[in-house]
Amino acid sequence: MNYKSNQTPWSGLMAGCSPEIFSSSARADFRFAPLNILLLILFFVVGLLIHLALYPFSVLAVVLCMGAALVLAVVARATQVWEALVIVGTAACVGIYIRLRPDSSVLVTTIWLALLVAPSIQVAYQWERAVLLRFGRFRGLRKSGLFLIVPVIDKVAQFVDQRIRVTSFNAEATLTSDTVPVNVDAIAFWMVWDAQKAVLEVEKFEQAVTLSAQTALRDAIGKHPLAVLLSERDRLGREIQKVLDEKTTAWGITTQAVEIRDVIIPKGLEDAMSRQAQAERERQSRIILGTAETEIAEKFAVASEHYRNNPVALHLRAMNMVYEGLRQKGSMIIVPSSAVETMGLGALGGLTAFGKEIPKAAGEAPPPLNPE
Repeated sequence: MNYKSNQTPWSGLMAGCSPEIFSSSARADFRFAPLNILLLILFFVVGLLIHLALYPFSVLAVVLCMGAALVLAVVARATQVWEALVIVGTAACVGIYIRLRPDSSVLVTTIWLALLVAPSIQVAYQWERAVLLRFGRFRGLRKSGLFLIVPVIDKVAQFVDQRIRVTSFNAEATLTSDTVPVNVDAIAFWMVWDAQKAVLEVEKFEQAVTLSAQTALRDAIGKHPLAVLLSERDRLGREIQKVLDEKTTAWGITTQAVEIRDVIIPKGLEDAMSRQAQAERERQSRIILGTAETEIAEKFAVASEHYRNNPVALHLRAMNMVYEGLRQKGSMIIVPSSAVETMGLGALGGLTAFGKEIPKAAGEAPPPLNPE
C-alpha cells in the first residue's frame, strides 16, 4: 500500500534535531527539561531580589539579570552540554561585572549557582533507564523519577527507552534461491532489556539492530525459492527472528518478532505468473468438464440398460423430452427421422402444430376453415 505522509522533509529534519531526541542520545551530557528551566529562572529571580535588597534599585541590573537568565535557558535547552554552559556563563558573568562593578558580586554568584544546580536535577521517565558516567567511567543506572548528578563531573551517557520498538527494514533486488530478484519489506519488534550493555558495548545499538536485521533478511531470501517467500511468510519471519535474536542477545537486546510485510517481484515476472495461473485455471476447468462428461456417459450407459428391453419406457421418455421442448412458444426441436418413425412422433408433432394459432399478416382475413 502506497500512502503519502503529511510530514515535509523540513519537519522530519526538525524532529530529528529536537531537544528531546538529542537529550536521549549519547551526544548530550544531561537533559534540560522545563523543570530545569524553571529552576534556572528561579535562581536568577532570587539572586536579583537579594541584589536589590543590598544595593540601590537599578533598571540596568534587572534587565541584565533577566536577559542573562533567558539567554542561558535557551542555550542550555539547545545544547545540553556542560561546555556550552561554562562558556556562556563565563561571558555573562564578565558582562555583568563590567556593567555593574563593584555591585555585581551577588549576580555573578547567582549565575554560577543557577548553571551548576539547575542541570543537576534530572528526570527519567517511567520507561527509561539513565546510564550515568563519572569522569568517563560507568557509575550506574538510574531508574525512573528524579535523580541528581554532579555538575561538570557527571554525564548522562544516554536515556535508554526500554519499551518495545518497531524498526522497518528492507532488502532490495535480492536474488532468491531460484534466481528471482525481489524487494522485501519487513518490520522487527525488539526491546532493550539491559541498558548498560546496549550503551557501553555497542556504539549505536539502534543502527546495529537495523543493519543486522537487513543482513538476516537477505540471507533468508537467498536460501528460499520465490514460492516459499510468497506462501510461507510466517516461517521466514521466525527464521529471521531466531538469527537476529542470537546476535542481539549479547548486546542486551531481545528480538521478539519479525514480520514480512510485502514481497515485490519484477513486473515482467508478475505478468508471466499471472498467465501461468490463468492457464492452470483453464486446465483445471477442462479437467472438470471432461470428468463431468465421463460421469454423464456412465449414467447414460446405465440408463440404456433399462431402456434396452423396455421400448415403452423409451417411448414415454422420448415423448416427454419432445413435450418439454415444445412447451415453450417458438421452440424448435430437430429429431432424427428414424426416431420419429420408431416412436410415432409424427402424429404428436402434427397435433401440436394444429393446436398453435397461425399468425395473421397485417390487414388479411383469417383463412377459411376446411369443412372436411
